[in-house]
Amino acid sequence: MNKKNRPLYLGLLAGLTLIGLGVSYESLWCDPRSELADSDPQALHTLSRDGVTVEFEARPLGAGGVLSEGSFASVRFKITDQNSGQPLSGVSPGAWLDPALTGEAAKDRNTSCKARVALFLKSSIGARPLLDLNSYFLLVLNKDASLTVIDPSVSVGGVTSTLARIELPGTPMDWVASKDDKQVYVSIPERGEVALIDTETFQRVANLPAGNQPLRLAMQPDQRLLWVGNNASDPALSGVTVIDVPSRKTLKFFATGAGHHEIAFSADSRYAFVSNRDSGTLSVIDASEMRLVKTLKVGSHPLSVAYSQLSQAVYVADGRDGSISVIDARSHSRRHLIEGKQGLGPMRFSNDGRFGIVLNTLENQAMVIDASSDRLIHSLPVAAEPYQLTFTQAYAYIRGLASPKVSMINLSSLGEGRQPIVQGFEAGPAAPRQAGDLPLAQGLTVARDENSVFVVNPVDNTTYFYAEGMNAPMSGYANRGHSARAALVIDRSLREVAPGVYSSTVKLPAAGTFDVAFLLNQPQIIHCFSTEVAASSSAPHRQAPQIEFLIDRSALVQGQPYVARFRISEGNGTPRTGIKDLSLRYFLAPTSRARTGVVREVGEGIYEASLEPLEAGAWYLHVQAPSLGKRFAENNYTSLRVLPAAAQQASDAGSRSVQ
Repeated sequence: MNKKNRPLYLGLLAGLTLIGLGVSYESLWCDPRSELADSDPQALHTLSRDGVTVEFEARPLGAGGVLSEGSFASVRFKITDQNSGQPLSGVSPGAWLDPALTGEAAKDRNTSCKARVALFLKSSIGARPLLDLNSYFLLVLNKDASLTVIDPSVSVGGVTSTLARIELPGTPMDWVASKDDKQVYVSIPERGEVALIDTETFQRVANLPAGNQPLRLAMQPDQRLLWVGNNASDPALSGVTVIDVPSRKTLKFFATGAGHHEIAFSADSRYAFVSNRDSGTLSVIDASEMRLVKTLKVGSHPLSVAYSQLSQAVYVADGRDGSISVIDARSHSRRHLIEGKQGLGPMRFSNDGRFGIVLNTLENQAMVIDASSDRLIHSLPVAAEPYQLTFTQAYAYIRGLASPKVSMINLSSLGEGRQPIVQGFEAGPAAPRQAGDLPLAQGLTVARDENSVFVVNPVDNTTYFYAEGMNAPMSGYANRGHSARAALVIDRSLREVAPGVYSSTVKLPAAGTFDVAFLLNQPQIIHCFSTEVAASSSAPHRQAPQIEFLIDRSALVQGQPYVARFRISEGNGTPRTGIKDLSLRYFLAPTSRARTGVVREVGEGIYEASLEPLEAGAWYLHVQAPSLGKRFAENNYTSLRVLPAAAQQASDAGSRSVQ
């Protein structure tokens, strides 16, 4: 939804709820249809009022030029000043796509649109839109070979927030998401692979060969190449593997040196900088020419490497020497050495490149570097044994290995001669160290609004949500059945791709007429645009075999034999004949031993199975066939209500009495 003004959206909710109950606020919103609608159909895709013009467009991305089910489309809103035509940036609209209303609800389109938006903002389980263009999800990396997908907007006892599970070919170690959050890459050291996750479907779509012992993952700023750190025991196999993102092909392997590898990039993606812990070196690789340019000695035990766009330099922290080498990113030579203390480890820079923070695990401190002067300006006490670090716009968050506490450094308070403000909060009941083995992937991740974070506590298996300004986490998401180790936010909301242009790529799930509900915060505007999606013969659900149950529900009486009939047809409607492995399983709800009926074909795609005399109650019938696949088996079931014999006899007696 709104990245910067989410509280204002929530503030609208109370009034919108009244609208959903039938209270009209015509003074706030005008009729959603333009006055030009009757004369110009295109006007239905443009709204001008209160000094703002909103243009809506749903553009097909595939061949054919038609929006069709199963295909991808670009949903775009262009928001401009009504008088000057200047684009309005940073307004962060909300949008939802849902089937168009019919019948009585469609007559008052204005009120119906507001009511639907009110329900969507509530994130109620039974009132979810077909597509939410404001949604985000939390991806949790587990100790076992799996990922958990959590929908933070829905939670009833922590159960319904779990959206999906993704199985992996082995135990994960690290991960990285593409800039648009469409793909997530997960390193699997034991398999020598990187698993590719499609976040549109939350499915693993490929396993990419990634060299020997792939651990650390890093994506170039231009998103063209994925770099994989290989921690092989053989120095000849220790280095980095480079994977071309569009083709998913391995381009080259560089043997850079022994030990663990951390990776950073120049802002233009021209150079990759790879640290080699046991060799004590930094490798400079030209990514455009795929060649090793230089190897620099940077200490006895380099543990981290980070790039600052402000100083255009690479900083390498040495854990054993306690020093930080400053390497000029253009000349590839050392221009400065910052002296610290032994124990230096993880290091990152703030989003603007101004302040670099290096964690000292032995001293329980965070060392602050000012990139404008390459000077160490602060040594701050933080959570015990600090080992993870991330930045929002306003704070640096530091996770301690030996403490449940998360330390927060106020970035606006940093500067030479100033007294920094360090705060903190408890994220769970116990220190992460108690959970045992932990991956490289971080247990800290920034929420999409840039002023809050999710923190994984691997001991109580819960991911906590903390919003800046609060004294404690606001909520927690349990990961039942698995052991949480790290978290990553997957953002599916509209993004500003050009000044005043907000867009998202969606996969159209079905054919029909759809309302695209639009919400702008200031000025307050709610409007339902309309779009048509054509049916497609190539859509997966139209290609898959369909089933129609031919059941007489009026004659189901306890103890009587019954024959269940059903018709199976191809996606195009033609009968599907000759299926030899069909079976019909049926059981009494809520639970009982499942029975199996023998299925026989009676012609023209119609099949039947004789059922044993059924007891009174609700029965579920389930048709499956291995030859038709898992999806067919999951989707094809129906229910029957069987009346007690006594109840049927009483009903018959009543009928005779009336006659």
